[in-house]
Amino acid sequence: MEKQKVIISLQLEQSLASAVSECERDRIFILVDETTEKLCLPLVAGFDCVRGAEIITIGTTDENKTLESLSHVWSCLQQGGATRHSLMINLGGGMVTDLGGFAASTFKRGLNYINIPTTLLSMVDASVGGKTGINFGGLKNELGVFNNASSVILDTTFLKTMDYENICSGYAEMLKHGLISSEDMLGELLAFDLDIIDYHHLQRMVADSVKVKERIVEEDPTERGIRKALNLGHTIGHAFESFAMNPISPTSPIRPILHGYAVAYGLVCALYLSCMKTGFPVEKMRQTVRFINDHYGRLAITCDDYPTLLELMTHDKKNVAGQINFTLLGGVGDIRINQTATMQEIEEALDFYREGI
Repeated sequence: MEKQKVIISLQLEQSLASAVSECERDRIFILVDETTEKLCLPLVAGFDCVRGAEIITIGTTDENKTLESLSHVWSCLQQGGATRHSLMINLGGGMVTDLGGFAASTFKRGLNYINIPTTLLSMVDASVGGKTGINFGGLKNELGVFNNASSVILDTTFLKTMDYENICSGYAEMLKHGLISSEDMLGELLAFDLDIIDYHHLQRMVADSVKVKERIVEEDPTERGIRKALNLGHTIGHAFESFAMNPISPTSPIRPILHGYAVAYGLVCALYLSCMKTGFPVEKMRQTVRFINDHYGRLAITCDDYPTLLELMTHDKKNVAGQINFTLLGGVGDIRINQTATMQEIEEALDFYREGI
């Protein structure tokens, strides 16, 4: 898998023109969702480097990260005369870059594509690292391929179009990167003011966060080993997310949650298991959990939901030989992949999550 170029952009038109010039492009297609079509497409539509590009629009939110949406994109590419020498630009959040990357990677056995993430979550997570895919059968990212974008352009100008919840969603992945990196990085993240955002400071923090992911992905591009560090909080987090997408009862008060919120909740459980099983410092865990409680609240689950959550965890792609597989920490930056836990230990972590500190 070829290494992708990550561009920390200070001048969007120049950055995009440079990225486009490095790709074959008999035709250019720009994939957006209904929100980024209104808020973000106007920021790039007038650039000379994308003049004449065909716009493909899909629905907003993760509920549209489906086989039907993927088929719609393939149809638009086909009807628009796309060839193996065409270029696709994914302008949007993680749903757009995941689905768009998958569409580009499979149409005509693969087109070049560029990601321009417009949400904090997609900047620090979905758009970088070559994972593409869609949800299927009620499960997150069940279908997909590893294939890097030619370039990923990161410009925090887009973040000014975002609401507080979506900023928090992306910030959860940055917290994860801090936890698997260093105490200095984690300390800066826990001290940052999410209520009054300094976007210049945030751009530097985004660059630092992406470097953590890049370093790990370069060492293990197809998730055979250390790349599993990036799954910290995701084993239980994805179960929370899938559960909220498909609650047991049609009268359940639970509604779909943003991916980053699910990750934040999963981090609480993972840090509890890390304290119990691999010696993570209790005070560092409490400090991080307090930050999460303050900014993310809590998903209203009960003990009756545990069997469903445990069943969802058994479908996690990282599991081995029927064992639910976790990434845990011995300390900040001390990564312990391929850890297991008993059902009782997982239920204790869920108890801790429900009861808080």
